[in-house]
Amino acid sequence: MALMLRNIKCADITNAVAALCIESNCGVRPDIKDALLRAKELETGIGAEVLDILLKNAEIAECSGTPVCQDTGMTVVFMEIGQDAHITGGSLEDAVNEGVRKGYADGFLRKSIVIDPINRVNTGDNTPAVLHVKINSGDKIKITVAPKGFGSENMSRLSMLTPSAGIDGVMNFIVETVKIAGPNPCPPVIVGVGVGGTLEKCALIAKEALLRPLGVKNRDSFWAKAEQDALKAINALDIGPAGFGGATTALAAHINVWPTHIAGLPVCVNIGCHVTRHAEATL
Repeated sequence: MALMLRNIKCADITNAVAALCIESNCGVRPDIKDALLRAKELETGIGAEVLDILLKNAEIAECSGTPVCQDTGMTVVFMEIGQDAHITGGSLEDAVNEGVRKGYADGFLRKSIVIDPINRVNTGDNTPAVLHVKINSGDKIKITVAPKGFGSENMSRLSMLTPSAGIDGVMNFIVETVKIAGPNPCPPVIVGVGVGGTLEKCALIAKEALLRPLGVKNRDSFWAKAEQDALKAINALDIGPAGFGGATTALAAHINVWPTHIAGLPVCVNIGCHVTRHAEATL
């Protein structure tokens, strides 16, 4: 039997990434806008005023095609590649970086990446992207572009807990991380949590948790309740919108879980700001 592969050009990947860079930076997802509107009903005084400003800012950005935030982030790209898809015309990584380069130029997005963490020389085009690839069945490629600003990224933490810490240790670490972050990640935040795996897997699934639509719970009832409990405890911190106090410190807490070693309990909290940007397309 002949193997049937579907050809996908690098040029098409580049164009898709470029468009997603602009889309993700210049709009606010409907689920987040709905959550902000619901949060506004819970707030009084300055908290409600802050949420009004955030919603107005989103409206202006969408109408004018300008970024929601001046920090247009480090570009994180998630790709799910069907095993029957054949990428032609060059290197996948080069195609993704060319898309970032094009998108950030065409969209007049701020270039924030330095080539060396100590020498701090700007790359001038927001490359390289951080690329995560999964191989799936099928012949399509799903691309998700998630720009990550560092006001929120800098507030993220990872801890290698011991198994004896249990669920209480996990919950305490989540709430402690948000408390330490305070107003810095532009609350109301979205809290992505990874539990399990290894150090790097834990961090990855925490970031992937930020991609989940708001209101979609973990499929496991135990962890769905943990998400609910975490959100309640976080909102009891009274950090509130923009750190001025109030009922809404977080719009959601999403927990992703992965099997781990008998001796470990890794936990990572990856905080997203009030827009937690991403956009996706399928080729």
